Amino acid sequence: MANEHHRPAGNTPAAPGTALITGATAGLGAEFARQLAERGLALVLVARDGERLAAAAASLQQRYGVPVETIAADLVTDDGIDRVAARLAATDRPVTVLVNNAGYGLLGNFADNELEDELKHLRIHTEAPLRLCHAALRSMAATGGGRIINVASMAAFTPRGTYSAAKALIVNFSRWANVFYRDRGISVTALCPGYVHTEFHDRMRLDKKTIPSFAWLNADQVVREALRDAGAGKSVSIPSLKYKAAAVLARFLPDRVVERLARRRDA
Repeated sequence: MANEHHRPAGNTPAAPGTALITGATAGLGAEFARQLAERGLALVLVARDGERLAAAAASLQQRYGVPVETIAADLVTDDGIDRVAARLAATDRPVTVLVNNAGYGLLGNFADNELEDELKHLRIHTEAPLRLCHAALRSMAATGGGRIINVASMAAFTPRGTYSAAKALIVNFSRWANVFYRDRGISVTALCPGYVHTEFHDRMRLDKKTIPSFAWLNADQVVREALRDAGAGKSVSIPSLKYKAAAVLARFLPDRVVERLARRRDA
């Protein structure tokens, strides 16, 4: 399934760009694919499950008439990261939008979890997106620019274990890269959503009933605001006024208070 191409029948007008999206078959990744295809961009979809990739590619191609390529890759492995990075580095088929979205959550605290599980978790949330950013930044600088959206989290602003720490790294990196590479025509945006109705929390077996209904966002709103903010060249995108306010509040409350509130919702 890796590097399989799905193209619509007949003559297809040249796409206004190509977007590569990791974790593209579910949740925010699937919504990014839909909204970018709606804008006419060609797609490169990356996920572990080859069957789901093929189904997603066929559906998007049929609905929007855009070229869709798939790469079945596990971004916890060197081979998976290397194959996606190689696609990003291909200047003869430039990727103009990179969405680093792949990831998952762990229940439990750091010391109670197996160290190997924590290291894999760290890799998918930090090493993989940084290596893909490295390949994309070089390619985009050589081909006229582009946009990178790194999916982080509101957790980046709160003390919430290794997930929080990993996302804080991505936010800080994105803020720096957005300034440093701006004169090369490249914008880098960290997307920091709160709780979103996707498969993410189901996969980590989190009891959603512990989270108030007002805290949830819809994926279409999150992606729409992310694309708007990325288009405006913003380094950080926080969807919705309520989460913008929460990010400001988290800066001033004592760590012990913020950690206690976060732990209550994750219990």
